Amino acid sequence: MILTLTPNPSLDRTIELAAPLERGEVQRAHSASQHPGGKGVNIVRALAASGIEALALLPGDPDDAVVRALSVEAIGHITLPIGAALRSNVAITEPDGTTTKVNEPGPTLTPAHVAALLELTVEKSDGASWLVLAGSLPPGVPSDFYATVIDAVRAAYGTTAPRIAVDSSGAPLRECLRSSPDLIKPNGEELAELAGTGNGPELESDPALAADTASSLISQGVGAVLATLGSRGAVLVTNEGSWHGRGPAIEAKSTVGAGDSALAGYLLSTLRGDSAQACLQQAVAHGAAAASLPGTMVPALAQTNPAAVTVTALASAEEI
Repeated sequence: MILTLTPNPSLDRTIELAAPLERGEVQRAHSASQHPGGKGVNIVRALAASGIEALALLPGDPDDAVVRALSVEAIGHITLPIGAALRSNVAITEPDGTTTKVNEPGPTLTPAHVAALLELTVEKSDGASWLVLAGSLPPGVPSDFYATVIDAVRAAYGTTAPRIAVDSSGAPLRECLRSSPDLIKPNGEELAELAGTGNGPELESDPALAADTASSLISQGVGAVLATLGSRGAVLVTNEGSWHGRGPAIEAKSTVGAGDSALAGYLLSTLRGDSAQACLQQAVAHGAAAASLPGTMVPALAQTNPAAVTVTALASAEEI
């Protein structure tokens, strides 16, 4: 079973335009859709679509729109009531796949809420294969919260603790490094910020540079880095090596949640006992399939094509 924690979930509304976005003008939408969202929620949705047992933990009252949407979609979840409405996010997609997102900050959680969310996560981590700590932190949650969760789960279960993945950005991602997560999944921009070198577009255009940048995080104790690079696929770096995975060109309809689906594909592949290269193939295949779907739809395993993903071993800077 894969468990996800999403401290700052959302109701994600996607508006599709039939023409490029024109700032300051009035435009009619081609279509609109909404789904429960937040990185951890999206991962559970993608895993559930492929028949993988997964459970989302999140704050939210029983009558909140996000929680109701999870029930409607039959997504496994446990919520912690907080007495406040969860946020809504809006994504505007253009015909060429360009996506503009506006994300609300989310409700403020009290110290009691934070403590209860930590306790719930530790309790439900018993027996899980993976625990994924995902997304931004809402107001009131300390920036080292993910590090605190990692330490608490490992203290509670020792050698039987689940492997822990983190998909976040900024301070929460940076702070968690001290607790040596088993996997982190940054995009190019997040990887550059975390390592303090280069910039997002530079790393996305140069997989070898991205892999070298990720290698510096492995030396700090991170188990593996799965860095998504947009249309250039993804790189995977572990103590055993570095690889670049790239799929065929696709017609992108919406990039919302593509990174979340990529992580879901990677986790799914680890449950099968696949090699690192095969896990990377499935991650890239899942991400590409998600980008080819409209709105915040997530792909099932049958909609992905890992065989079409080419994986190339990369030499480290020390080997060149």
